Amino acid sequence: MKKRYLYLLLFPGVLFLTIFMIIPILMTIGTTFTNESGGFSIQGYLDFFQDRYFIEILLTTLRVSLFTTIICILLGFPAAYYISKLKQRKKAIMLLLTIFPLLTSPVVRSFSWMVIIGKNGVVNKLLMGMGLIEKPLDILYTPTAIIIGLVHLFLPLIIVTLVGVMENIETDLLKAAESLGASRLAVFSKVIIPLSVPGLVIGSILVFVGSFTAYTTPALLGGKQRVISTFLYQNAITLNEWQVASIVATIMIAVTVLIISIMNGLAKKLNPKG
Repeated sequence: MKKRYLYLLLFPGVLFLTIFMIIPILMTIGTTFTNESGGFSIQGYLDFFQDRYFIEILLTTLRVSLFTTIICILLGFPAAYYISKLKQRKKAIMLLLTIFPLLTSPVVRSFSWMVIIGKNGVVNKLLMGMGLIEKPLDILYTPTAIIIGLVHLFLPLIIVTLVGVMENIETDLLKAAESLGASRLAVFSKVIIPLSVPGLVIGSILVFVGSFTAYTTPALLGGKQRVISTFLYQNAITLNEWQVASIVATIMIAVTVLIISIMNGLAKKLNPKG
């Protein structure tokens, strides 16, 4: 009886997701395997993977997403560790400051970065004023600009995720490791990092998938530099090529599922008991 009751509670949510998410996704994927006469065909996928322009866009998107994830891990891990060791009041303040950028629209943040890293922006004026460069650096409308914007966008996610895991690590474990002769570096690498793997994996997935599918930031900071989301928008809205857009969307879904599977497999190897 209890299980039936729980299933009844689950039913509305499952029904909603099935109608408004699963069925539309399956219908979108289904249209990619049809030709003009309505028969089954995979020619659309063959054409795409033989197109160097699309392959370059896909590789650029993967590189941008990967570098964004790595930078977020490198910046977010020590910040999360520091916040997790604070007292409750200070921790709450730091988490509030961490989450605060999420309350700002990505459009506003992207325009702010355009002012900062543009040819006449703050960074170039500062470097030229210090005599470090003779002419402005071309940062805006490059993959580097997209990565900067995405790191700013998704860094709070990985920090918050890691803090939730790290604050549950028992201090007795750390003290026990130190009492057995482990240095602080050894404690950090052999105790803290392995126990933080679940949060690290979840945060990395959120950052990677978010970066891979982001549209606003790459569209504003990337300019003519195409990523897969802007390529999808161009085909769907500008060119009205809905089947091509559906193929691109299906490839995005497949890549996302593949990356999540790889990260989960890596997590099991790093922390088999976790």
